[in-house]
Amino acid sequence: MLGGEWYDAAGDSQLLEELAGCRARIYELNRIHPGDTEARESMLRSIIGNMGKGVTILSPFYCDYGSQISIGDSTFINFNLTVLDEAPVTIGSHVFIGPGCSLLTAVHPLDVNERNKGTEKALPITIGDNVWFGGNVTVLPGVTVGEGSVVGAGSVVTRDVPPHTVVAGNPARIIRQL
Repeated sequence: MLGGEWYDAAGDSQLLEELAGCRARIYELNRIHPGDTEARESMLRSIIGNMGKGVTILSPFYCDYGSQISIGDSTFINFNLTVLDEAPVTIGSHVFIGPGCSLLTAVHPLDVNERNKGTEKALPITIGDNVWFGGNVTVLPGVTVGEGSVVGAGSVVTRDVPPHTVVAGNPARIIRQL
């Protein structure tokens, strides 16, 4: 799975066990009172593979494994982020992620017979330092968003974004350089 190769997502007992464990911790995280910052921080650190200092993640938050997620320092993640972290998802420092965003690493086969077998692969997502996502941004598998970039609200990012660039739309296109 982590090597970007096709694998049986529905039939691997170890993966299914890891998914179930993470979902249970996510359920508990999303039930913690927002004012109980110590309990939230502890639960987030039990879910996220690597989380820097000064990270804020507002609930609800969802991910598949959590262990494949790395977040740098002083990053703010607004309500309702979904991370399908079948491949590594790296979020830099000083990143602002608006509400309702999705980071999706999973790729399913175009062939219906293979897709119905539960076959999938995953490609990593990398978000550089000092990036800002407006609300409801979706980032697709294998995409890198360069340092200092801005992704407009509602955008679907299907390919790499150069550093210090504003992109927007579906699919996201370069609007201007910063």
